[in-house]
Amino acid sequence: MKKLILAGIGSLLLIILTTACSDNEVGDVSLGVFTTKDIKLDALQDPIVTGVTCHISSIEANLDLSDPSDSSIACRQTGEITTQMIAQIDKSASGEVVFKKSKSIFFKNMKVRRIFDATSQTLMYVSYSTKETSGSYKHSLSTVPLWGTKAYRDPLAAPSVN
Repeated sequence: MKKLILAGIGSLLLIILTTACSDNEVGDVSLGVFTTKDIKLDALQDPIVTGVTCHISSIEANLDLSDPSDSSIACRQTGEITTQMIAQIDKSASGEVVFKKSKSIFFKNMKVRRIFDATSQTLMYVSYSTKETSGSYKHSLSTVPLWGTKAYRDPLAAPSVN
């Protein structure tokens, strides 16, 4: 029985250690002395549109089996955005997942999806939880307009012939 308890504690510690750190983590804010919850700040560079960086904040509960679903996202242009980059992205209405982070051992994830709005020439980044919490799927949105970049194309202009 003692070995089983030690194995369980060891497994729990392994889960905590592997989910508590991230290669993308750039900040960690403690919520106080009497809590095991922290605000984690991650930086994500879009893997295709490398001129966009998103900062995502979320709560991590170090001794819980599941983290809260709330998150916040802010994305900005931090480098060049080219027409070649925009040509490579998924332009469907559902876009594509560019970041995923486990928030529970019970298959809850936080994902960031990039969606292109061709009409306004804007990249939209939505951060969301894959599990319903309190009757809602928690989510947050940030946008990066292409105006002023090499990738901007006037949606009202006639297509160029090259």
